[in-house]
Amino acid sequence: MRVKDLETTLNLKPLNEVYDKDIDGAFISDMLSDVMAGAKAGNVWVTVQTHKNTVAAANLVDVSAVIVVRGKKVPEDTIQMADRAKMTLFTTDLDTFQVAVKLYEAGVRPNR
Repeated sequence: MRVKDLETTLNLKPLNEVYDKDIDGAFISDMLSDVMAGAKAGNVWVTVQTHKNTVAAANLVDVSAVIVVRGKKVPEDTIQMADRAKMTLFTTDLDTFQVAVKLYEAGVRPNR
């Protein structure tokens, strides 16, 4: 699956340019240290975090995209930082569990 496919399959709202990268799994956590230790390159990261350090952590492990759940508002400086890192930020009103189910149904599996 690719990032662009996520947008349409999960009906996500992109907050910046959609950088159409491959997706190789999903990682779900709201702790940056957990993401830095456990996410893998190519993962899509599902979180409620919206601050700039979210992009820094995602960029460190080279995730393909970040999905911000529960309709959280993402600050403009975070969106700009994501663009500089060529990382797509999505938002959705769905909660984390609903997004996890939709990812699984779309064939995106968690890290092992």
